Amino acid sequence: MNQRPLSPHLQVWRWGPHMLVSILHRATGDGMALVGLGVLLWWLGALASGAEAYATFQSAMGSPLGMLVLVGLSWAFFTHMMSGMRHFVLDIGAGYELDTNRMWSIASPIIAIVLTAAFWAAILLR
Repeated sequence: MNQRPLSPHLQVWRWGPHMLVSILHRATGDGMALVGLGVLLWWLGALASGAEAYATFQSAMGSPLGMLVLVGLSWAFFTHMMSGMRHFVLDIGAGYELDTNRMWSIASPIIAIVLTAAFWAAILLR
């Protein structure tokens, strides 16, 4: 019988908030790169193409689906930012205690939601 150690896999590890934050970090980075780049290029193209093209862009982004995209992009930004700040603190050697790590893994996405809500409240209520 072979006595080599087995590589860990998903059935060995218990799910934890740090895993969610890691997955969200990757997903939000990809989402901002793909969707955000598309919206940015459309916006720049509309700016360069004149008033009619820009009005079309504004109409699309002002629609419920467009607002959902914009809110999603801002949520992705704040989620990615909070996860990045958490990793920055870990990179300087702090926050590795289990309770501290768990607390910031839970707090990061919650703070991102609060920041997203505050961002849109500032935009819509001005």
